[in-house]
Amino acid sequence: MTLDCSLIAVRLGFRPARKGMLVSATLAPENRSRLGAISTATLTTVLYKRGLRNTFMQNVGRVNAAAPNMVGEAYTLRYIPAREDIDHMGVYEDWEHPQRKAVESVPEGHVLVIDSRGDARAASAGDILINRIMKRGAAGIVTDGGFRDSGELSTLGFPVYHQKPSAPTGPIHHHAADLNLPIGCGGVAVYPGDIVVGDAEGVVVIPAGIANEVAEEAHAQTLYEDFVLEKVSEGRSIFGIYPPGDEAKAEFARWLEARGSAD
Repeated sequence: MTLDCSLIAVRLGFRPARKGMLVSATLAPENRSRLGAISTATLTTVLYKRGLRNTFMQNVGRVNAAAPNMVGEAYTLRYIPAREDIDHMGVYEDWEHPQRKAVESVPEGHVLVIDSRGDARAASAGDILINRIMKRGAAGIVTDGGFRDSGELSTLGFPVYHQKPSAPTGPIHHHAADLNLPIGCGGVAVYPGDIVVGDAEGVVVIPAGIANEVAEEAHAQTLYEDFVLEKVSEGRSIFGIYPPGDEAKAEFARWLEARGSAD
């Protein structure tokens, strides 16, 4: 696909956020692939240009720095504070327990996102459950709390994001309340089906209804930023190219032509 420079100019400009009800959309395969190569920094900028400011989870980082980037639809699990007369080790014998059910029902290609209220005093999950969702084809797992078995998880070739390690078992502080409903994680609203993207910097949440448009715009912005970085590395000033003036836009069009493809 050859990219017209005029399209870049539009996509580098401001676009307001859509108003109204949530819109569901299927993420196109090519955009899923693109999101895996686009930084969360670029994605948050594109979302900000659409009026969305609060999309990057706070205090959530990747456990294994060598793990691949993460892209998938959100499948959500919510914890509330535990209560001693209800939460004990015996709860895990119930096959309908929301945490256990989440592990065995998260769809292939989805990210299990756990609302732990930012509380890492007890583990949100451990290596057995995380290995299970990996084997079932999940795209990753995120919590704003902590995971146990972090030593093992630090070598797992699977996207795992949390606040910090946590050894104590979950029911000490967490009660698994419900599954696949809107939650908050890392201070960000997450609705089932939202697109969750993770890289070395952290995790961003893209509303499902605009995910394809955001992916396309961010792909275009990434190409332009690659061009800028190349020029800056050659000793060029940022003035006139970042943001782009007319001359830089024309030069970028020639740069794209020389590459032969936007993909």
